[in-house]
Amino acid sequence: MSDGLLAAAFVLGAAVSLAMSWVLVSRLERVGARLGLPEGLLGMLAALAADAPEITAAVSALAAHHSAVGAGVAIGSNVFNLAALLGFAALVAGRIELHRRVIVLEGAVALGVAAAAVAVVGGALSAPAGLGVVLAFLVPYLLLLGLAHERLSHLGLPARVASWLTTAVVEEEAELESAIRPRPGGAREALVAAVATVVVVGASVAMESSATTLGTREGVPDIIVGGLILAAVTSLPNAVAAVYLAKRGRGAATLSTAMNSNALNIAVGLLVPASIIGGLGASTGDGVLVAGSYLGMTALALVSAFGARGLGRREGVLIMCAYVAFVVALIATA
Repeated sequence: MSDGLLAAAFVLGAAVSLAMSWVLVSRLERVGARLGLPEGLLGMLAALAADAPEITAAVSALAAHHSAVGAGVAIGSNVFNLAALLGFAALVAGRIELHRRVIVLEGAVALGVAAAAVAVVGGALSAPAGLGVVLAFLVPYLLLLGLAHERLSHLGLPARVASWLTTAVVEEEAELESAIRPRPGGAREALVAAVATVVVVGASVAMESSATTLGTREGVPDIIVGGLILAAVTSLPNAVAAVYLAKRGRGAATLSTAMNSNALNIAVGLLVPASIIGGLGASTGDGVLVAGSYLGMTALALVSAFGARGLGRREGVLIMCAYVAFVVALIATA
C-alpha cells in the first residue's frame, strides 16, 4: 500500500473511530441508566466507552508486538488527557472549582495507578503484578461508587472515615448527575452500542496499523507514533467533553473524566494485554520518560488543584507548559 493510501486509511480510521465513540458513549449511558447504575458508575462506563479508540489502538499495537507504540498510546494519551482535559479546559473555562474531598478521593486512585505504570514500564514490576496493584486501587473505588450512601456506614469503617467518604461521593455524584443525565434506554440502545463497538474497534485497528506502518517507512520512532500522534488523536473526544463540562462549571465531573479515563487506559489498554502477551519487553529510556511524565503531571495537577481548591488559568497554563516540555523532551530523546 502506498504512503498516500496509508495516510488516507489513518485519517478515515481516526474520523470513524472518534465519531462512533460518541455514539457508543451515549448509548451505553442510556443502557446503564436503565440498569439503575449510580452516577459514579455511569461516569466510569462513559469514560470506558470514550476511551475505546485509544484502548483499541494500544491493544492492537501490543498484539502485533509493537510494544513501544502500544505503551505510547496507552500512557501518552494519559499525558495528553492531563494537558487537554484539565490544563486546556481550565484555560478556556477560566476556572474549574473542585471540592478537596473529591480531589483526594480521585487523586489517591490516580497516583496509585500512575505509579504502577511507571514500575511496569521501568521493569520494577511485571505486567501481572502491576495489574494487581492497579486493581487494588480500582476495585475498592468502584465498589465505593456503587454503594448507596446509607450503606457506607455498614462497612465497619470508623465513623469519621465513613462520613468523609460519603461526603466525597455525594459531592462527586451531585455534579455527575447534572453532567450526564441520560434517559433510560432499552434493547435498541444496547444493539446500537454493540454495533458501535465493532465499528470503533475495526476503525481503531486500521488507524493504528496504518500509522505504525507509515511511521516505520518514514523513519518516525515508534514512541513518537504512539506517545504523541496516536495518543493525541485518540484522546480528542475526551478533551472536547472535558472542555464542555468545565465551561458549565462541572469541576468534579471534569476531574473524574480525566482521572477515570487515565486509570482505564492503564488497566485495560496496557496491563491486561501486556499480561496476556508476556510483558512489554525490555525497559527503554523513552518509555520511562513517558510513564514518568504521566506520574509527574498527575501529581502536578492534583497538588495545584488541592492548593487552589480548583484549577484556574494559571494552573492550566502550568499543566500545558509541562506537556510542552514533555513533547520537546520525547522528541529530543527519540
